[in-house]
Amino acid sequence: MKYKTNMKIKIAATTDIGKVRDNNEDAYIFCPDLTNQEWITEHPTSGSLPTSGGGWRGVYTPLGHFGSLMAVADGMGGTNAGEVASAIAVDTIREVFSNADLNERSSDDDIRQLLQQCVTKADEAINRKTWEDPATAGMGTTIVVCWVRDETAHIAWCGDSRCYIFNPLTGLELLTKDHSYVQELIDRGEISEQEAFSHPDSNIITRGLGDIGSQASPDIVSRPLSPNDVLLLCSDGLTGYCRADDIERTLQDNYLDIGCCNRQLLQLALQAGGHDNICIVQASLIDDDQDAPTPFAHRRSWRDGLRKLLKL
Repeated sequence: MKYKTNMKIKIAATTDIGKVRDNNEDAYIFCPDLTNQEWITEHPTSGSLPTSGGGWRGVYTPLGHFGSLMAVADGMGGTNAGEVASAIAVDTIREVFSNADLNERSSDDDIRQLLQQCVTKADEAINRKTWEDPATAGMGTTIVVCWVRDETAHIAWCGDSRCYIFNPLTGLELLTKDHSYVQELIDRGEISEQEAFSHPDSNIITRGLGDIGSQASPDIVSRPLSPNDVLLLCSDGLTGYCRADDIERTLQDNYLDIGCCNRQLLQLALQAGGHDNICIVQASLIDDDQDAPTPFAHRRSWRDGLRKLLKL
């Protein structure tokens, strides 16, 4: 199968320890061009970047034959090595995609199988570490992985780390669905999404990596992409403290520069309390004959219009 390469991609990422935690259990990894296998990662054991708010800002590059890959992992376990679990997860993803024959992954089914494989292998690696080192017992991590190939985003996830898509003309859309107790309450109609945001059990997830009693079972979705789309991967250090309309407004104001947008989103989470680690990865897509995203007239959501009306 011949893959289209008539778009460019730019990836920017940042993570921060927040205002309360003693260590950063969040991790990210990305590879703008899987053909060249140049990986950028940050986790406490990587030594590649500062672990608090330093971030990475890329440049627009052609979307290569094998596409781009991004992932965010939110470690769990506190003193029981949550940062070890998230580091193992992102390092395993890099290992799987570095060793895979991407020429053989030509169909959507092939792509889904490889995403399933990388999540499963990360889960196995975390469990193996737990067996080898009892001090890490109880550690685990969420994961969200996005493979951009053939102008399509293929997303796999376990837990409540999320992937959104934003376009300045259509706004923000959540592509993942949390594996969480609160999401189950929403699905059963017992609480609303508004009530879920401040629910006391919002930190309980129902799937993740590192559960020795069961094998990781990611959900996988695919979404076609268009020029001026922005993909946002993040941990719940952002979404647990910032509402969707505030995230959308920040993207709308800053989508022309995703590096700046990451900094603004990070400040939004810190100003909301910063009680958790925060991890943000964004990818901006443009036509290959563009140098930057297209500026559009400022769009405000219907929520902003309603707020303005209520203040009159």
